[in-house]
Amino acid sequence: MSTFLPKEVQAGLDAARKKALKKKTRLRIHNDDEIFPVLRIWEDGLALDAKNAPHLRGLVDIYDGARHLSQCLIVASDEENGEMVYEFKRNTAVADKAALDFAREEHAPVALISVLP
Repeated sequence: MSTFLPKEVQAGLDAARKKALKKKTRLRIHNDDEIFPVLRIWEDGLALDAKNAPHLRGLVDIYDGARHLSQCLIVASDEENGEMVYEFKRNTAVADKAALDFAREEHAPVALISVLP
């Protein structure tokens, strides 16, 4: 059996795969006032649609819908199969609380209760 596909059929399959990825993901990159949908994301990088994504470089924010996931320092590395691939230079998760500047005791009291005279 041959695995050769005509160029038109391969282009149609690639377009259908890209369309399905766009619908499936809620991940977005926010770069200043611009928003780009993320096609794929992995530990060391992410991929955007090549026709809509510029060669981004610098600090961006990644959102899942309205939830802020991380702040990343990225650089455009390659364009392959209609996807612009970016590498993370830094990927920092966003915390919902401020970081503690002291070690919390395991059995420390939660509150101070005083008895009034």
